[in-house]
Amino acid sequence: MDAAVREREFVRVAGPGACDYLQRMVSNDVEALAVGGACQALLLTVKGRVIAPLVVWRRGEEDFLLLTEPGLGDSVRALLTRMRLRARCEIDAEEHVSLLVFGGEGIDTGFPGAVEVLDAALEPTLDADALELRRIEAGVPRWGYEIDERILPAEAGLDATHVSFSKGCYPGQEPIARLHYRGHANRTLRVVELDGNPQVERVTSQARRPDGSVVALAYVRT
Repeated sequence: MDAAVREREFVRVAGPGACDYLQRMVSNDVEALAVGGACQALLLTVKGRVIAPLVVWRRGEEDFLLLTEPGLGDSVRALLTRMRLRARCEIDAEEHVSLLVFGGEGIDTGFPGAVEVLDAALEPTLDADALELRRIEAGVPRWGYEIDERILPAEAGLDATHVSFSKGCYPGQEPIARLHYRGHANRTLRVVELDGNPQVERVTSQARRPDGSVVALAYVRT
């Protein structure tokens, strides 16, 4: 069983109004989560641009932990606090050590073949380079590389993993739904071999395999 450190920042949203508030703020269906369940989601601008990718983990009926990327914890907490108004919930930062475990049990955070565990007494067996190779080969987008405020969720494939098209309103829902139902993204994220493919618009991440070949994540024109 392999394990690797997963850099994360954490925000707790808890209280009798926590579920309803998150349901109105993020792109996926928080209300559908059973205790112990998790879903990937997005915080979006009203124009459908990504503010932060999240994993929403329902630790209890009224207790949610948001897992986000390094450098985004403060902005997630500040935004949720500013927009809270009369929602009956508390919003606080938490600190944990997160590990991606391949072949174990834990939180499903969308990394194929792996789960995430917090504060576990496990020694990492994969270094950062080995984890990056696995991430790229699995096609998992990363904030600051494949995802930023310029990227539409559909371009990175996030509309298939981070968005519910049957839930109620949330910021950014209208442009996300309009592109989904009436249009298509002009580029899409793909795992590619770097062989001079003329369709590659922009390489965002790359790693060298043990055999010397180079695999990459890149945006490809559709």
